[in-house]
Amino acid sequence: MNIAFINPPFFPKYSRGSRSPAVTKSGTVYYPIWLALAAGVAEKNGHQITLIDAPAEAISFDETMSRLTRFNPHMAVIETSTGSISSDIRFAEEVKKKFNDVFICLVGNHVTAVDKETLKQSNLIDAVARNEYEATIVDLATRLEKNESLENVLSLTWRNGGEIVSNGHRPAATQEELDEMPFASEIFKRFCKPRDYFFAAGRYPQMMVYTGRGCPYLCTWCVYPQNFYGHAYRHRSAKSIAAEFKYIEENFPEVVEVTIEDDTYTVYKKHTIEVCKLLIEQNNKLTWTCNVRADLDEETMRWMKKAGCRLVIVGFESGSNEILKLMKKGVRVEQFTAAESARKAGLLIHACYMMGNRGETLQTMNETLTLAKRLNTDTAQFFPLMLYPGTEAYDWAKKEGLITAKTWDDWLTPEGLHNTVVGTHDLSAKEIVDFCNYARRDYYLRPAYMVMKAKNILRHPSELKRTLKAFLTFYKHLFSKESKANTSKFKTRLAPYKDVTTGIIQDKTSESVGNKSSETKVIRKEPVA
Repeated sequence: MNIAFINPPFFPKYSRGSRSPAVTKSGTVYYPIWLALAAGVAEKNGHQITLIDAPAEAISFDETMSRLTRFNPHMAVIETSTGSISSDIRFAEEVKKKFNDVFICLVGNHVTAVDKETLKQSNLIDAVARNEYEATIVDLATRLEKNESLENVLSLTWRNGGEIVSNGHRPAATQEELDEMPFASEIFKRFCKPRDYFFAAGRYPQMMVYTGRGCPYLCTWCVYPQNFYGHAYRHRSAKSIAAEFKYIEENFPEVVEVTIEDDTYTVYKKHTIEVCKLLIEQNNKLTWTCNVRADLDEETMRWMKKAGCRLVIVGFESGSNEILKLMKKGVRVEQFTAAESARKAGLLIHACYMMGNRGETLQTMNETLTLAKRLNTDTAQFFPLMLYPGTEAYDWAKKEGLITAKTWDDWLTPEGLHNTVVGTHDLSAKEIVDFCNYARRDYYLRPAYMVMKAKNILRHPSELKRTLKAFLTFYKHLFSKESKANTSKFKTRLAPYKDVTTGIIQDKTSESVGNKSSETKVIRKEPVA
């Protein structure tokens, strides 16, 4: 069977596969990792494949349809996202009209959460493959080829005549099954150009990979663990991960860095160090980045540095313990040791901060900005809460009547940028966005930041090119009229909080994440080695 895996046309450089799909101010464009993995598994099972990433290539609808015509698909697997879903459905309808017998299957976080609702929007869409969908697509293709009923295809929601049927849930892929999958990078080699993708905190060109799925932590806003692949972290073997690094090194001479996109790559210290040792043994030449917890220890980071890790991405999220508790972060400000540990290990830090979670006020947002300045990391992002169906945060905001959006289109601005559609009981959505813009400008234009940045570039000369590229992409937002106006407005509003302090001293009496906690139950299921 000919199966086309499509990231359909929309805004150029729109990242459907990211945790918050949009055209980003930083210019970040994600690789279509899920489509590539599914394509690789389908090909391994005997199917013909193509992969088209229209937003990354910035190709038109007509060009996309021309490529599909040459391929002549029997099935179209189309990635979706919340803000683009109306456009995604229209594209799917056009594919159905063009190729009358093609089976249309939508995939992604959005349709996983609202599968039946999506199918009700168009009679031309045949099915939704929910959650991790590699095995579902293969099972579906096999039954379509044999003209068999789809009633036993797990994690499939489909149209059975006039009825919409939601089949049972497919068990998550095991470690062994993850190891058996072709590398996503093998598919990228044939269908994607590394220079079409960008990560503002990473070196360019870079490549994105998954080394595992699932996250044991229970953050209320994080969409993938809640809606897509669950909370049990299943990682590939260290041997498999090291082998993909070697494959990228040998097959992509232009690529200088690997971005590991696992929600929390360092869940298991033993596994992390094992991967590092293998990378050291094979004389890994690629630098890499990964997502880590705010309390990651120095020993693990030192092993990561030896193995080529350049930068860690840390979700500090808030400088208020009350907000951290309400978002079920499972860690307190006093336990935020990752920044200091990273500096000691020689790693750079990209810090993530989020505004607008449950209970947020102007004072707690200022506490977060104060924390960010004190940590003074290499880069930092200040992000308004972006809600997506299938998450606890979305359910809370909907119940409280705080969502301002009328349709899914409202999740994006007319330019395809993020559009905050939720406020709190104390702050409007616009106030939250305005504060993020203010915080970004206040953070980056400080003398203390500029001095730190200059020192980092002197220690790491290769950072100069990355820094300049990121700055040239981002400077218009820092110096816009709106940004300058926000600075004046918030300096006045924040005057009563100017003496706020944020504690970041290690609390020896606090229970660390991974042990029993009164705040949240952490699910840590150790995969079979």
